[in-house]
Amino acid sequence: MEKAARKAGGRLRRDFGEVEHLQVSRKGPADFVSKADMRAERTIYDELLQARPDWGFKLEEAGEIEGDPSKPRWVIDPLDGTSNFLHGIPHFAISIAVQEPKLDGSGWGEVTAGVIYQPITDETFWAEKSRGAWLQDARLRVSARSQMHEALIATGIPFQGAGDAAEWMKIYGAIGPNVAGIRRFGAASLDLAWVAAGRFDGFWETGLSDWDTAAGCLLVREAGGFVSDFRGRSEPIAARQVLAANDALHSKLHKLLANALK
Repeated sequence: MEKAARKAGGRLRRDFGEVEHLQVSRKGPADFVSKADMRAERTIYDELLQARPDWGFKLEEAGEIEGDPSKPRWVIDPLDGTSNFLHGIPHFAISIAVQEPKLDGSGWGEVTAGVIYQPITDETFWAEKSRGAWLQDARLRVSARSQMHEALIATGIPFQGAGDAAEWMKIYGAIGPNVAGIRRFGAASLDLAWVAAGRFDGFWETGLSDWDTAAGCLLVREAGGFVSDFRGRSEPIAARQVLAANDALHSKLHKLLANALK
């Protein structure tokens, strides 16, 4: 995964330097797909297919590619933070995760490995189930802050045509006055990686796809944090809702969020 991410990341860095020359097509409301995005996805696909030819794929741009149903699949976002990339903002990442099939054959289950690579800073966040979360070769731990007034929280703000802005405003109204600050940087995978690294103390967002969160949720859990959906259930990827923080702050954030949505 790291080899594939680094190979694609090098090309993204070069494309980022020429961002004003990229030809961009419109995919949907406020959702752009660039040639760089598609080239990165193809690079990752080719590398991983060579390594595991019988595994399937779930790709942001190309969709689902079936493999051996008894084997894991790759869940890939080749460029999380596309809007940042296209506006020349150096905050974007590649996210790759391994998702296992359910034993009963009813679909896809837990994520057991993940890599989030930030090309501009050359940082590789990675995790494997029961082996911890890491930044390069340094072990990651979520922050130890337990007081809401000290906490820095990340989020994603719904944009035109996506998400429930009214719901987001209710949550912001409940959480915002109680924390040290709220940040919106525009790349959910990196938000989760930064929670795992203790840079952010928590994160919430809704309307996310599995390629946005699969690797990041594993990172937070392996760094000692808690991840749930807005109802407190343990499968946020399927629910398309994520609330992540350390154990002390997660319960406090969840209480505020739940009360806001009553």
